[in-house]
Amino acid sequence: MIVADSNLIAYLLIPGDKSAIADEVFLKDPDWAVPLICRSEIRNILTLYMRHEKMSLNQAQATMEKAERLWREHEFSVPSNDVLELTHEHNVTAYDGEFVVLAQELNVTLVTFDKAVKKIFPRVAIDPADYLKQ
Repeated sequence: MIVADSNLIAYLLIPGDKSAIADEVFLKDPDWAVPLICRSEIRNILTLYMRHEKMSLNQAQATMEKAERLWREHEFSVPSNDVLELTHEHNVTAYDGEFVVLAQELNVTLVTFDKAVKKIFPRVAIDPADYLKQ
């Protein structure tokens, strides 16, 4: 099991320049956990695609359904106090903090493209390409 950040999920479900690597991560470990905030983040990504990339509403809805099936039974609430403590100690958003806290709680790797998160949390967060090398 891994914690997958929203961008990794988006690249898995929406064709793009990083889709191939997202596919490889999924093939290596299809058991992806996410914090509850991931629903809103994926919805926001899909909204941007509808506005700027000419994705239709039907495509966005179908993609959201795929995302929800992807993390079914692996979607978690994270303790607010833990997220707030993490953001107090480190210069990260609460959104990113939720993914880090979940990875720490589950004692698994957070696979992310986010350079800042990888730099601040090198024991928890890893780039997809590096994850594939393990």
